Formats: sequence, structure tokens, C-alpha cells
Amino acid sequence: MISIIAIGKRHEPWIETGVEMYSKRLRAPWDIKWVLLPHSSSEGAVARQNESQAILERLSPSDTVILLDERGTMYDSPTLSSRLSAYFTQGKQVVVVIGGAYGVSEALQQRATETWSLSQLVFPHQLVRLLLVEQFYRAEQIHRGGKYHHE
Repeated sequence: MISIIAIGKRHEPWIETGVEMYSKRLRAPWDIKWVLLPHSSSEGAVARQNESQAILERLSPSDTVILLDERGTMYDSPTLSSRLSAYFTQGKQVVVVIGGAYGVSEALQQRATETWSLSQLVFPHQLVRLLLVEQFYRAEQIHRGGKYHHE
């Protein structure tokens, strides 16, 4: 199972529809568990620290933590599929982190196993959720030899 920890409110209705559509198609170990944590009531560095601490408290020492950040490494879909497949084969618990509007603390950056970028563009956090679950479905289909992804 892939756990996704995200800072922010519940999925907007239009996002929820897409997230549910792709989530229902996922099969273990590609299935998803969402953990939505509230925004900090503070701003700037204080918010970043508070939100990061809340995320760190949810992580186990053995978790493989993938931090999403536009400055991270970008992968094509087949590579993403093979990276996730390798983690699953090793029996790793994968946790993907979507930080808050002010980013994440240095401590959370250091805790991450790796940092991924979906794009050099910055997207609204709600949209990132939908993009991420669609990419997990695509990665699963590539792994299973499905027809969803075309080369």
C-alpha cells in the first residue's frame, strides 16, 4: 500500500471524483491510503515547521519516504513504475509526502528517501493529488502489462 500524507483540507468535489476513479482501479500493493493533515494556523517558516513536524510524527523509521517537490528528480512513467515496483519487491512501505504551501523543513527533507518532481511547474496541491493517483495507476498498468500506457 502507498500512503500519501498531504497537508490541506479534504479533496475538493471535482478532485474527489477523479481520485476515487483511479483509486478504485488500483490493486495491492499499488492501492492508496490518504492521510490529510490540517494546515498550520501560522504562516511562513513557523507553518513549515509545524506542518513538517506533524508529518514526521506520522512516519515510521522503516518507511520509504518520497517527498514531492518541484526541485526533485523527474521520471518518465516507465521509470516511475520500475522504481515503485522495486520498493514493493523489497517489502518497503512507501509513503509519499505532499507538503504545505510553505514547503517542508530541512528535517523532513533529510528524512526523505528521495525527492520527486511531477513537473518544474508548480501546481495547486489539490491538483497534485489527482495527478499523483493517476500516475500511480499508470505505473501499475505499466508494471502489469496493461494497455493504459502507450509508448
